Amino acid sequence: MGLTPKPTTPAGKWLGFVTAVWMQSIGGIIYGFSNYSDTLKALMNLTQLQLNNLSVAKDVGLAFGLLPGLASDRIPSPLLLLIGALEALIGYGVLWLVTAKIINPLPYWLMCVILGMAGNSGTWMNTAVLVPCMRNFRKNRGPVSGILKGYMALSTAILTDLCAALSSDDPSTFLLMSAVVPIPVCLAAALFLREIPPSSTPAEESEETRYFGITNALAVILAVYLLVYDVTGTHSSAVSFLFAVVLLILLASPLWIPLYLAIKSLVPSRSESDSDNVEGYNLVNAPLLLGEESVEEAEKKREMAAGATVAVERTRRPVIGEDHTIFEAFRTVEFWILFGSFLCGVGTGLTVMNNMGQIGQAVGYSDVSIFVSLISIFGFFGRIISGMVSEYFIK
Repeated sequence: MGLTPKPTTPAGKWLGFVTAVWMQSIGGIIYGFSNYSDTLKALMNLTQLQLNNLSVAKDVGLAFGLLPGLASDRIPSPLLLLIGALEALIGYGVLWLVTAKIINPLPYWLMCVILGMAGNSGTWMNTAVLVPCMRNFRKNRGPVSGILKGYMALSTAILTDLCAALSSDDPSTFLLMSAVVPIPVCLAAALFLREIPPSSTPAEESEETRYFGITNALAVILAVYLLVYDVTGTHSSAVSFLFAVVLLILLASPLWIPLYLAIKSLVPSRSESDSDNVEGYNLVNAPLLLGEESVEEAEKKREMAAGATVAVERTRRPVIGEDHTIFEAFRTVEFWILFGSFLCGVGTGLTVMNNMGQIGQAVGYSDVSIFVSLISIFGFFGRIISGMVSEYFIK
């Protein structure tokens, strides 16, 4: 049988979640605009106002995240991932060609389109992994959201520090990685991430909660590791290479959960053997013949009960915690509260991140990558803590 888990097994479900974590580890690269904004400004001879408009074009791409949200119920996740990977390849690929001086800067309006495409790419990839994971772990939606959004916050720090370790903060290298890395990660998620029935017993829920706690701990270790690298100043090439190797190991560390579950599934527990024996005993001692009339009556009753249940489900509005269509969400007060909160809260953070390059230069720093990385790391702590706190109050 081997250790390769099927997507429908617990090991396969967690392997899909690990690929979602990897996807989110590169899902926030759009927030690294400050890593290359100064280069674009110099190459295109832009004013500060024109540079700000470029960042707005990038954020407009994020605003079109409604499209993958609507598409997620109609097309499979692998296709969403393919669309996101292609957009990233085109958007960041063109930006890399420009910053590496392989081609001349494109017209200003076309650069706005390219940045919008780059910004929109992340929404397709994030939706493709977030929706299946939320449905696979319905009893642990808070930790799932906190972990995945936390890794997305860390993604800018991961790529920024990795580029700093390997190529001394070259903006074109950051853009090249942003264009190429999503392809293999999307392929892995497309192969292993599937929607499967969530846990149905208290024992399974308790086991999932324990594994989420371990995943949280691994994420915190990764964040602290990145933070230590940032605050310890410049490093030699040997130390930088060692940092990159350990960083990749930490990113791969959640794989031990599906590996453990795959090994565990090869060794049947005593309780499973006992339950099999009980089922076999009940089957042997079951009556061999039932009256034809009683069977037909039982079937009719089941069909009537199922029909009544379906009718009730169709007329009942979904409650908080259940899946909503976009139009059902529009009719809830909670949706508009969230919408207003995001509208007022997220914009301020994006404004600071988009202008970090100019803020750093104003206070005398020529390289602002450390500030971009620090914002990313502390954004991670905020997201993962919010997920844990929300789950505590919901339960």
